[in-house]
Amino acid sequence: MEFSIGSLELNRSNPAHIGTKPLSQAVSSYVDGSENKKGSFETFLMDAVNRMNSNQVDVAKIQEQVITDPDSVDIHDVATAMAKAQMSLNLAQTVIDRLVSGWTELSQNR
Repeated sequence: MEFSIGSLELNRSNPAHIGTKPLSQAVSSYVDGSENKKGSFETFLMDAVNRMNSNQVDVAKIQEQVITDPDSVDIHDVATAMAKAQMSLNLAQTVIDRLVSGWTELSQNR
């Protein structure tokens, strides 16, 4: 499956990498921003924290499965899940640090 936008070409040869949407819909919704949710900053922040928490829970489940039934889990899936959870945790920590420093700067300017 191929899709191109200008000089950008996306090739997906493995059916497992296609996802739930056709490639043309996924790219067009990303480009025009139709996937963005409308709502408050609090809602966005809570959704992000919930996604980060679900990544951490998924890693815990996969680690438990590796211990109880090591043949049923591919070690690459474990490494990928752990890296994804670590990245989301680092991103959350960075966002929290920036929010705190921004709030501190705003409160000092009063």
